[in-house]
Amino acid sequence: MSDKSGPSGRLHVQPHGAHFDKVGHVVDDLEDEHDYEALPLGYGWGTNMLAGAMAGISEHAAIFPVDSIKTRMQVLQPLQESVLTAPAGSSGAAAARAPVTTFSQHLRSARLGEGIKSLWRGVGSVVLGAGPAHAAHFGMYEFVREIAGGHGDGWRGVAGTAVAGASATITSDALMNPFDVIKQRMQIQNSPHRRVLDCARTVYRNEGLAAFYVSYPTTLTMTVPFTAVQFSAYEWLKSVLNPSGAYSPITHVTAGGIAGGLAAAVTTPLDVAKTLLQTRGSSDDPRIRNARGMGEALRIIVERDGWNGLRRGMLPRVLTVAPSTAISWLSYEFFKVLIRRGGHLPETGVVA
Repeated sequence: MSDKSGPSGRLHVQPHGAHFDKVGHVVDDLEDEHDYEALPLGYGWGTNMLAGAMAGISEHAAIFPVDSIKTRMQVLQPLQESVLTAPAGSSGAAAARAPVTTFSQHLRSARLGEGIKSLWRGVGSVVLGAGPAHAAHFGMYEFVREIAGGHGDGWRGVAGTAVAGASATITSDALMNPFDVIKQRMQIQNSPHRRVLDCARTVYRNEGLAAFYVSYPTTLTMTVPFTAVQFSAYEWLKSVLNPSGAYSPITHVTAGGIAGGLAAAVTTPLDVAKTLLQTRGSSDDPRIRNARGMGEALRIIVERDGWNGLRRGMLPRVLTVAPSTAISWLSYEFFKVLIRRGGHLPETGVVA
């Protein structure tokens, strides 16, 4: 048996595989079954890929300015404050030496320097990459989760979900990594790049194709555990907050935000190393420009900035990822139900 809302909006019990027609009559039609477990595997995979693409674009566009500040905070060489951002009474020389380190300082520096609009620079790159990358991400997640037993109970379900999350990350990051490199090159302060295609051409001409993937191993090292933690935490929280499995926006937002914020905080040191590798071509420091991998990036960070350097940008990263994943999961669950219901808006309380 499954639950479904009728025309009145109240929850009705109906035979498994049936649905309401336009006048409220129960119609038995197994082909219109909306439960994921009853769908043919290919159909469910395609649906989740489309929903994932829509979720990815929604997620990245909404929180991009905060992500830009995170990137600026993680660039190893501290940005320099202008006289306008220095404490009152400071000399010009002292002001020039004062580093911009906090979230609020970077926000003010952007506003007084290049303008708030500069925090949106590079958003086109993630919009272009987010659609296909998230389609692959969620499609692979649902596909592997189904065959790995992620829908089961206990540790088998947790393990299946973790494997599915890791598989989804490996696939999506292969597509997204070049777009992420372009995005971060455009996000740094006073970036000379204004257009996505121009930035891509410049990076390719000056550094070659390898520049788009030099951070890929570091990205995987970070995002595989990130995604495993996030997806496992999300599914567990969702089952605790909403045992019925019905469509519940507040559940998807809450579980997604908590899971994403937790995973972001844990993996921040690797994200700092990734930023160093992805922006190395914009640095004047020969050692940074020639950094080849995660280990060397981490050594440079610790040598130059101490162990605290590995926590650079943790606050904006959490502030970025928590709402980002909340929006992503909300959008994903919404579009998934919307697509499966043939374009009819999902109603709270309906089993998705």
